[in-house]
Amino acid sequence: MTETSAPAADTARFREFKMPDVGEGLTEAEILKWYVQPGDTVTDGQVVCEVETAKAAVELPIPYDGVVHELRFGEGVTVDVGQVIITVDVAPGTAVAAPEAPAQVPVAEPEPAPEPEEAKPAARQPVLVGYGVSEASTKRRARKGTAAPAAAVAAVQTELNGHGPAATQAPASRPLAKPPVRKLAKDLGLDLAGITPTGPDGIITREDVHAAAAVSVSPQPVAARPAPELEEALAPAPAEAVGGAARETRTPVKGVRKAIASAMVNSAFTAPHVTEFITFDITRTMKLVEELKSDKDMAGLRVNPLLLIAKALLVAIKRNPDVNASWDEENQEIVHKEYVNLGIAAATPRGLIVPNIKDAQAKTLPQLAEALGELVTTAREGRTSPAAMQGGTVTITNVGVFGVDTGTPILNPGESAILAVGAIKLQPWVHKGKVKPRQVTTLALSFDHRLVDGELGSRVLADVAAILEQPKRLITWA
Repeated sequence: MTETSAPAADTARFREFKMPDVGEGLTEAEILKWYVQPGDTVTDGQVVCEVETAKAAVELPIPYDGVVHELRFGEGVTVDVGQVIITVDVAPGTAVAAPEAPAQVPVAEPEPAPEPEEAKPAARQPVLVGYGVSEASTKRRARKGTAAPAAAVAAVQTELNGHGPAATQAPASRPLAKPPVRKLAKDLGLDLAGITPTGPDGIITREDVHAAAAVSVSPQPVAARPAPELEEALAPAPAEAVGGAARETRTPVKGVRKAIASAMVNSAFTAPHVTEFITFDITRTMKLVEELKSDKDMAGLRVNPLLLIAKALLVAIKRNPDVNASWDEENQEIVHKEYVNLGIAAATPRGLIVPNIKDAQAKTLPQLAEALGELVTTAREGRTSPAAMQGGTVTITNVGVFGVDTGTPILNPGESAILAVGAIKLQPWVHKGKVKPRQVTTLALSFDHRLVDGELGSRVLADVAAILEQPKRLITWA
């Protein structure tokens, strides 16, 4: 869709809503779904679209009253922070030139030519739920002139690459590309100066980089082919089919999955992990769970073994507070936490996320049950806010719900420990000198060995198991 400018006298009636500052070092978000279309009436605070960052999916409210004038990007497009995503006519009914009706919302990544920064009036920058506005500026560099036709851009680029008179007159300027594209080119070992841009204003796109990468490994001449056709022609042949069905599918790595991959690699190769295990009789805790389900103080609350395991871990942390810390690499300090933001790993359609219960150490058992219930429900509905996933100190992951006995969990970055809960099974166990069928489980505690020595990690794990073997200790140790 091409932007249609209103007459000069009516420019004030059109308000632009930009992709909000997502904070936490994130610079882009993908538009998952539009809830409005051009011509729809919107009110201040109305949700107009849903976007997904590397942290979570978030609904964006519009800060204006008016009529939707234009959607700048289509669903599935990744947009940089600060780019205009929708314009609103805040004074509908005024006679102006009608905007050209688009055939459909674009699926590429066009970028409108920005105005000079000094000409832009100061305006409130909306932010995503759970974030404040980043101190770092998200303004993009102003470019001189208007967008040149594609043919002219190609001609200029050809000259700058040494095939025209301009090559002998002035050195090539710094190629234009977004930060993610620059990183992609660097990872692939490509020089942006040698890549022909196809984007608006001579911007190098992801497709241009991939096309250049394909050219670098292709033995055939490809200079005369357009980039999209080239990429398709050089794409690897699909895997052989059996019975007419493809044997491989490829899914782009983005959003939550991309964030998980980055966080896990960073954690695994930064913090030295140690994992310890303990297997014990949890029969008495299982009986207590059944009793609590009929307790009037727990009426309407989610009561399950995870609730008591979480409470046992909080008690163990209270008895061994040094385990609740983080490592500050930049300042070379250990940061001891006087609070516990208890993370609960939750499997969702978008992948594994770890929201946390703030100040979990201060909650009573009914309050903890209520917080756990809200956390799980919100995560499954895809409504977890980015703020809910920040600031965790210790995490619990329940692999037992999948029938798994145990595992070696990887720490969430910035946290000191993570407790994996295995499946609870009826097994033969020596109880009071006799072999009897008892409910048995295995816990695994991974911890950052820079912060937690083997002795401290062992004490924490042993305390959790001791409480769950004899849950009356929740009263005496809490």
